[in-house]
Amino acid sequence: MQNELLSETILDQIADAVIYADRSGHTVRWNRASAAMFGFSSEEALGQSLDLIIPEHLRAPHWRGFDAAMSTGATKLQGRPTLTRALHKSGRKLYVEMSFALVKGADDDVLGSVAVARDVTERIERERSAARTT
Repeated sequence: MQNELLSETILDQIADAVIYADRSGHTVRWNRASAAMFGFSSEEALGQSLDLIIPEHLRAPHWRGFDAAMSTGATKLQGRPTLTRALHKSGRKLYVEMSFALVKGADDDVLGSVAVARDVTERIERERSAARTT
């Protein structure tokens, strides 16, 4: 199997959502797990702003961080996962654990950003419920 085909096969079969956005914050890669997690097919998501899955109250801080990373070539979290909220197509809010990385070209210029996300809504709700009963 050719490397490019193998890479695409892996991305489509991995259980975590993988989203790649260009420097302007528009979705370029949306794997099968992204569609399952967020409810948007790749046809609906590709070319759209990341606002598609960012709750409105988190958009301003998201874009400040995104723009800073695009201009400085570094992320605040440096690959460490973070817990945040995201939107499903239905409007339902999800808890997601995400890690981010910048994608750089051969001359080290920033091409965009990749995020790997896992839906942890059930776990967070279970933990919060248990904390309320103790």
